[in-house]
Amino acid sequence: MLLVDEIVEQDDQSIVCRKRFLPEEHFFDGHYPGNPIVPGVILCESAVQSGAILLAETIANEDDKVPVLTRMSDVKFKSMVKPGDEIENSVKIDEVVSTAYYMTAQIRCQGKLVGRLSFTCSMAPAG
Repeated sequence: MLLVDEIVEQDDQSIVCRKRFLPEEHFFDGHYPGNPIVPGVILCESAVQSGAILLAETIANEDDKVPVLTRMSDVKFKSMVKPGDEIENSVKIDEVVSTAYYMTAQIRCQGKLVGRLSFTCSMAPAG
């Protein structure tokens, strides 16, 4: 399930990506009937995928490695994201320790902060 529509900007340490949530997305069916909102886990996954795209560029010369989520912490949601809304994920690398990349993400909708999280991706053997 791809949860990134477009890369807005990127450098070696950060990336900004967008995702628009269409009303026909399958997770709206049960979350919640009559008042659909994007599940928090989907917002987190979109942010983590943005971070993985950043790392894919960073580790482009390591053909046998892929980024794998190993930790999430300090996850906070400030407001709801509804069908038709577009989010912007701003992800930055805070620290690199061996094969672990510590990152933070801010999720915005219409310029307003709707969520944030810290997460770690480690490089794992592909396949």
